[in-house]
Amino acid sequence: MAEAPLSAIRSLPSWILGRAAARGRALVAQALAAEGMKMWHHMVLVAVRDLGPIAQADLGRSVGLDPKDVVGVLNDLQSAGHVVREPDPRDRRKNAVSVTAEGTRLLRRCEQAACEANEALLAPLTTAERRQFMGLLGRISGTQ
Repeated sequence: MAEAPLSAIRSLPSWILGRAAARGRALVAQALAAEGMKMWHHMVLVAVRDLGPIAQADLGRSVGLDPKDVVGVLNDLQSAGHVVREPDPRDRRKNAVSVTAEGTRLLRRCEQAACEANEALLAPLTTAERRQFMGLLGRISGTQ
């Protein structure tokens, strides 16, 4: 009897992890979209909140985004009232980016939406399986 199409590929841990990651990203992207946010906008806004006030160049390096893309995302976030750019007090040639009160409120909603999306992703697992799964993911991803 012939093997199912692509069964060798579909049995690889890397393929299965990729599928799970794609599903997780899709769930989170959909949840963020309901709040009017895109994934990169959310990532940059979280970084500004956690690291700010921060110079634009440092922000780009911290999230691994090309400088011209950072400018575009910041333009969107600033025009929506979620961040402000002001001269950096340490180096007036640079702009320091800070999150606004509205940006902080949006982040709270987005974080709740992202948590709910991750709950949906892990819904098939018991609490013990979730702990084990997250521990294993941390080990193989090198983040633990």
